Amino acid sequence: PQRPCLCGKHDIVYAHMSTRKIPFSTGEYYHIYNRGNDKRKIFHNNEDYQHFLKILFLANSEKGFVVRDIGKDLYNHERGRTLVSIGAYCLMPNHFHLLITESIDGGISRFMQKLTTAYSMYYNTKYARTGSLFEGKFKSEHADNDRYLKYLFSYIHLNPLKLIDKKWKIHKINKNKVFDFLDTYRYSSYLDYSDYERKEKLLLDTKHFPKYFENSKDLKAELLDWITLSDQD
Repeated sequence: PQRPCLCGKHDIVYAHMSTRKIPFSTGEYYHIYNRGNDKRKIFHNNEDYQHFLKILFLANSEKGFVVRDIGKDLYNHERGRTLVSIGAYCLMPNHFHLLITESIDGGISRFMQKLTTAYSMYYNTKYARTGSLFEGKFKSEHADNDRYLKYLFSYIHLNPLKLIDKKWKIHKINKNKVFDFLDTYRYSSYLDYSDYERKEKLLLDTKHFPKYFENSKDLKAELLDWITLSDQD
């Protein structure tokens, strides 16, 4: 069967999977994303990326949190019941991607409000600015079939390749270079699907997602498949 296209001509080809206009539902899967206002950078350095990841962990709770919770032992912090389950994520200099499913009714909206509000406060304080950091409300796409949901794991995890070549989907990219780069990119969940052990793995709750990849080799094979497909477009 025809697969979603990763070429530069048309990123996501399913018209019925455009920005969602109806409430989220538990048991369904969503691609959530947003970028900086006026396409501005929202992450300037490692500290910014790490702070966002820490908020990503703390905001995913029915409980509130305060700045002092963002400490060295963050990932041992008792969150209680979570609002969403995260299957994949990627942070880029001026935007982010999340693949999530609700744990409780209203969980996505509550989670995203906590996440973006807390990070905006951090960013505006650090960089002495005011006003909205993000480009309006977050965007969402409903992954309403298995083929599209599996595709999103590739789409999200291949996003950092834009930092090597913005038009990598059109140009033929060195496949060895791809994995050398992804294996060192710390701001996505790609490493957490590999044999690499790190504390950020606690951000994910993959048991609520289909087990498409039995091991890191399966994921690499899937990504390589998409890269090869892009070369042929």
